[in-house]
Amino acid sequence: MNEKLPFLREKANRLPQEPGVYLMKNSGGDIIYVGKAKALKNRVTSYFRSNSQHTAKTLRLVDNIRDFDFIVTRSELDALVLECSLIKLHQPKYNILLKDDKGYNYIKISREDFPRITYSLNTNDKNADYIGPFTSGFTVKQTVEEANTIFMLPTCKKKFPRDFNKERPCLNRHIKRCMGVCEGNISSEEYKKIIAEAIDYLESGSKTTVAELTEQMEQAAEELDFERAARLRDRISAITRLTAQQKILDYKQEYDIVGAAQNVGMASVAVIKYRGGRLIDKQNFFLGEEYEDGAMRRDFLLNYYSGGEDVPKEIYVDEEFDDMELLAQLLREQTGHAVKFVVPHRGEGMAQIMLAKKNAGEYLALRVGRTAKEISALEDLKTMLGLEKVPNIIESYDISNFGETGMVGGMIVYRNGRPFKPGYRKFTIKTVEGQNDYACMQEVLRRRLTRYLENDEAFCPLPDLILLDGGQGHISAVAEVLDELKIDIPLFGLVKDSKHRTRAIARAGGEIEIKSNRALFALLTNIQDEVHRYSITFQRVKHKQKTYSMELCEVKGIGEAKARALLKAFKTKSAMKEASPGELQAAAKIGEEKARELYEFIQERF
Repeated sequence: MNEKLPFLREKANRLPQEPGVYLMKNSGGDIIYVGKAKALKNRVTSYFRSNSQHTAKTLRLVDNIRDFDFIVTRSELDALVLECSLIKLHQPKYNILLKDDKGYNYIKISREDFPRITYSLNTNDKNADYIGPFTSGFTVKQTVEEANTIFMLPTCKKKFPRDFNKERPCLNRHIKRCMGVCEGNISSEEYKKIIAEAIDYLESGSKTTVAELTEQMEQAAEELDFERAARLRDRISAITRLTAQQKILDYKQEYDIVGAAQNVGMASVAVIKYRGGRLIDKQNFFLGEEYEDGAMRRDFLLNYYSGGEDVPKEIYVDEEFDDMELLAQLLREQTGHAVKFVVPHRGEGMAQIMLAKKNAGEYLALRVGRTAKEISALEDLKTMLGLEKVPNIIESYDISNFGETGMVGGMIVYRNGRPFKPGYRKFTIKTVEGQNDYACMQEVLRRRLTRYLENDEAFCPLPDLILLDGGQGHISAVAEVLDELKIDIPLFGLVKDSKHRTRAIARAGGEIEIKSNRALFALLTNIQDEVHRYSITFQRVKHKQKTYSMELCEVKGIGEAKARALLKAFKTKSAMKEASPGELQAAAKIGEEKARELYEFIQERF
């Protein structure tokens, strides 16, 4: 608990209702967070309210704040500009600091009789020339592959001229992806001329190269050098074909696609860049701990695009974010051209957003040790159910019984898409008479939530989502308990088909089909199967205990209470059979003679 909260609340309440920037400081006076506000008093006081539903990252920030400064500005736009410059100046711990997955990248041209063009992360080889550095490894790898394809350069491990005619030409030669240097029909001088043309292509780009190659082809045709003209024609065709393959949205020339992924309390963003109608780069950023969606996207985009360098006219984003129009206005002023943020909901734009989110999910999976399917399934669940945030903690409930006896409830917990077995709980139904699943489910949820309200650590925290094994009837029954206890948790049911397989998600007023989403279907099926397994296993144990208890009651002087005490002490028949008369006597609290009689009964019957 931050002991400075009373001081901070009092100071925040004296702030003006004016736009500006606030600077949060720690005990050493270091700036740990910089933020912008449309109204300073409203924004800053929100950090220090006792009932604020902050995320984990914001709670840690608040716990470390010991003081703050503020700067009033003339407008909200001025505040946005100032915020950006202060973040770059101070690099605060709790702001997004962009660190992507890139170092410097180079195109390497080896110095040998038959040079190779490859991708390199350094310039350590003294027997090679380099083009670069470049910040985008994706672009360099793609460009090297294009050059090797267009100019039919060898990419195998053979060494020339040492390996001339030692083996049959590989598949690349037969499909015309390689000129077949290994056949020994091309001299080093002729090969180096082709390498020079490839380097010119790398340095000048495809449009310039096509123009030059077209001029050379026409000249070769005029000179009746049809063989050379044919080679040049093939190169022009290869460049044109590769360029055409790169076009995704023909009606757009320059735009970026930005998608985020969140899981296990962490977040990442992928930016896919298109220039001249071609995909030229993809960057991944690990943002670390997630916080409020709108603020997180705003902070990332502000840091990524501020400065006005290489900002396209259209930026596609996966969700709306705070200050979207204000940030667009800032970028328009910095770049001198129109900038628009677009949130697509269908068509090709939505497909591109999903591609960016998939890239972000894959990258986040690598950083946090989760599979991309687990991450995407939770994000899809959030979208499908209209939740405010990704459900990192999910609780699921099922009722199991043999007829009207031995009724039990099972509660399982999934955290970040995986079972969290320390959170599993068992309930023996105590208040329901007869077979009534709805009443049983109400009892289980009431007992679980009451324990939370009593601050029982074994039942903290509350989940982000509750899934019941059942349909709309179960949802209506449990919704009454949530209303009674004044607890607001998203509540849905899992519906099975005639073969007891998960079919849909039940909600108040209807059902949501899930089979079309394989990752989400797998997650929900696993949850429903697990809660059913857990509850029925507990029910079988209770049934066995009931059977054992009835058998023990056949011994004169052993009633239900003593039978339960024996079962609690020894758990299983085999453990009870191995017990000595003295151990049985202590567990059941009976006399020595009765213990001997019980011992002989167990040895004979068990």
